[in-house]
Amino acid sequence: MSDTASSRAVGAGRVLVVVYAILAIAATARSVLQIAREFDEAPVAYSLSALAGVVYLVATVALVGKGRTWYRVAWVAIVFELIGVLTVGTLSLVEPQLFQHASVWSVYGQGYLFIPLVLPVLGILWLRSHRPAAGES
Repeated sequence: MSDTASSRAVGAGRVLVVVYAILAIAATARSVLQIAREFDEAPVAYSLSALAGVVYLVATVALVGKGRTWYRVAWVAIVFELIGVLTVGTLSLVEPQLFQHASVWSVYGQGYLFIPLVLPVLGILWLRSHRPAAGES
């Protein structure tokens, strides 16, 4: 099997990877600035934004990676992301005092046009339809 055939970053998968990469850069850059400038104002929100940036970075790398190991890493990162956005999104609505300032996942990613809510669902669908071949490691 060729390297291209075993990659999940083909066709629509490339778009998925690009969106993950953009979110990784956006969330990480935002959190670094917030943590450096005003961490004491909203440590939970800013820490969650940093965590989101790391998760998006891991998902980006894992989606590009080939083989079963990267496939599993992508699953873990994307499921973690979905749980995170659902948990933080719900908590930011029912317990808003926990989030003095918005995080990437607050209100299900409202500040990012709800992309953080939709992206893991698309990622899971993509992974389900692009499993590595039986012989890939």
